[in-house]
Amino acid sequence: MTTKQKVQEKTGCLVTGVAGFVGSHLAECLLSLNFKVVGIDNFFSGHRENMLSFLDNKNFYFHETSITELHLLDKLKRLHPDLSYCFHLAAIVSVPYSMDHVDETMEINYRATETLVRESTKLGFTAFVFAGSAAEYGNDQRLPLQEQYASDETKHLSPYGRSKFLASQCVAEERGGVALRCFNIYGPRQDPASPYSGVVSRFVDAALAGKSLTILGDGMQTRDFVYVSDVVAAYLHAAGLKGPISSPLNGIYNVGTGQAVSILDLGATILSLTNTSESLAFLAERPGDIRHSLADVEYFKIASGWTPKIPLHLGLSNTLEWARKHSQ
Repeated sequence: MTTKQKVQEKTGCLVTGVAGFVGSHLAECLLSLNFKVVGIDNFFSGHRENMLSFLDNKNFYFHETSITELHLLDKLKRLHPDLSYCFHLAAIVSVPYSMDHVDETMEINYRATETLVRESTKLGFTAFVFAGSAAEYGNDQRLPLQEQYASDETKHLSPYGRSKFLASQCVAEERGGVALRCFNIYGPRQDPASPYSGVVSRFVDAALAGKSLTILGDGMQTRDFVYVSDVVAAYLHAAGLKGPISSPLNGIYNVGTGQAVSILDLGATILSLTNTSESLAFLAERPGDIRHSLADVEYFKIASGWTPKIPLHLGLSNTLEWARKHSQ
């Protein structure tokens, strides 16, 4: 029996934002590896149906609450003494919402994270892995983006980006604290009707509905699209629960594919996969949108042994398959 197998048999993992797109996939994976999972969510942007595949799992314990609850980790640790890993994904994730709710965004995304990570250190958690964001780079066009490019001098485009940057800095200062700056995550369970949805889910929804795929601008904007299972694997690698490194990392790391894909090519690929005759429609470019975004992931690859496994074509096929089943 390996060391990691022994850890899995006795260790509890906390997942905040467990009813969210990525959080639910992470919890599902941890449970499949025989971890005990304690999940919290207040359903601000998450959905209970995202947890249907594991709600009845005997190793899953759910608490409906907010990450701003006073002494949250201490209370959960008392209820679940075997908690040792915290995967902190809960946040205000809408950029437009953050623009209209600056104080609330800073309170939840930054100050609540600061409280949680410091509490985790006091309670002796082995690792605290935080969901950072590519928005921490603002409109920096030194591509591919390297971790050190985000700094106090960065001009963040939204309170969301600023709050995530401050939180990542705080997390990285603590022992066992890891912040993962994920780029454009896509995959099953990403709600196209949500204001937080990405372009992939919206394109998939439109294609399956027989509607034109609407592109804002000329479509030559580029993004780094990373499939949700690769992101889940990145969380496990960062915590030292998967890969060649058996202890948690410490610091800030990019998570992406390192490959740029234009919105035009993304739309064309989805239309091809759906065998639809629908076309692309173009509207005016949205003011403030970043033109190009691309991650340099070498730092994380070297530190953790992680590499993205799912190519875009396969990831889109998986997403379309899921969407077809859930649109019926």
